[in-house]
Amino acid sequence: MTDHKTSIADSAPIEHLVIVGGGTAGWMAAAAISKVFQKSPLKITVIESSAIGTVGVGEATIPGILNFNRVLGIDEREFLRTTQGTFKLGIEFVDWLEPGRHYMHPFGRYGTAIGSVPFYHHWQKSFNLGQAAPLAEYSFNTQIAYQNRFTPPVNIPNSPLKDIDYAYHFDAGLYAKYLRRIAEGYGVQCLDTEVKGVEQDPDSGDIRSLVLANGATMAGDFFIDCTGFRGLLIEQTLRTGYEDWSHLLPCDSAIAVASPRLGSLPPYTRSTARDAGWQWRIPLQHRTGNGYVYCSSFIGDDQARDTLLKHIEGEPLSEPKVLRFTTGMRRKGWNKNCVALGLASGFLEPLESTSIHLIYDAIANLLNFFPRKQAQPALMDKYNQLHSQSFIHVRDLLILHYWANRRAGNFWQHCRTLDIPDRLKNKIELYRSSGRILREDQELFSDTSWISVFRGQDITTTQYNPIADIMPVPELKQRLDEIQQVIRSACRPVPLHSEYLAKICPQEN
Repeated sequence: MTDHKTSIADSAPIEHLVIVGGGTAGWMAAAAISKVFQKSPLKITVIESSAIGTVGVGEATIPGILNFNRVLGIDEREFLRTTQGTFKLGIEFVDWLEPGRHYMHPFGRYGTAIGSVPFYHHWQKSFNLGQAAPLAEYSFNTQIAYQNRFTPPVNIPNSPLKDIDYAYHFDAGLYAKYLRRIAEGYGVQCLDTEVKGVEQDPDSGDIRSLVLANGATMAGDFFIDCTGFRGLLIEQTLRTGYEDWSHLLPCDSAIAVASPRLGSLPPYTRSTARDAGWQWRIPLQHRTGNGYVYCSSFIGDDQARDTLLKHIEGEPLSEPKVLRFTTGMRRKGWNKNCVALGLASGFLEPLESTSIHLIYDAIANLLNFFPRKQAQPALMDKYNQLHSQSFIHVRDLLILHYWANRRAGNFWQHCRTLDIPDRLKNKIELYRSSGRILREDQELFSDTSWISVFRGQDITTTQYNPIADIMPVPELKQRLDEIQQVIRSACRPVPLHSEYLAKICPQEN
């Protein structure tokens, strides 16, 4: 029988939360948690050493970032001015299937609802009959993106302008500084020092205190590890273990460099396939972010550097920086009294701009399962289940880009022979055999995402849900023609992205 007094003592709330490492992950956590607990006595300390640099990967985002910013009460215009941000309607993939082929993975949806089944089933039926335009022509986001136009949603009934989905590009370093100001406004304390040692409870193994550079110790009840790839707490101290996915995603290096601002300021991220990986282009207000993600078994650093510099627009603004990584995730995102965020929790290349998403997804889960001082294994287990699911869902869509290719070269030949996970195999087979795309376990990517990549990488089907046959063919053709015409008409009044940004974020003289 449980002793009532013991149960009450064990349920004491956390008094001191310590976040080790700042950067994007650390300050996202500090800002979100401090806002939620602003009326409580919870003390939050961030230990961030100015002597330790941050990686700075993850300047491109997906639409969930809007919800994160909204929860913090962030004004969009102030945010964009402060972070030199731009808008993003999707991701363009160039030369991934083979040279000369490109496609857009748009945010939002294709077409509009027709009856009880998703639009793409009706489109597939019409396409089979030779009566449908390419699927991209039914995506409003795709059409205005390629015209370098942007507007936030406009409340016009029955118009694609009403349902625009978008995200941002921004300077991750400036975003971290912006969030720091928010967090400090809620009482978060920051120490500029390094952690030189970690003291654990001899019985439970929990982290009890940190030894700082000056020899002082800092005790805490719960710790968040934002120390990047090294995982000072989650791995070096707690020996959590790492699930290595290099056999599924073979790239292990990246080289990054900034170049001047693009004049047209496209409202989308571009990913271009190269001989041993891919190159990103992220347009910001003050500069352009560029990088080459590659596999060092197929190309050397010098050649990768030359390839990147050859394909950027304008002269480099900085010396290219090489990064090493091992694709995968911690076996536990939460171990004992420590949760890892950002690169400390795992790494998936930013091909689908999910780096920052994985941070705020983990923060949301932590807040949902926020613990007390006493260990609560059920909370940890559920958090770790969701941690694993989040990484696996992203991983599988990334693998699809590599596996489904017709490019020449040893690297791409190797990618075609990858033994892809059963979950991905089943998703591909379900689509090919029935035209169905099933979203499981609250997975991040919608049917829009999957069908964009399926068709962009030439994974096709002639099948569709037979409920679509209820609509007569002439009526279906008329509906698709109307949708296409409405999209074309709605594009015309949309301002250029650069003009819209200049209006809401005027440059200071």
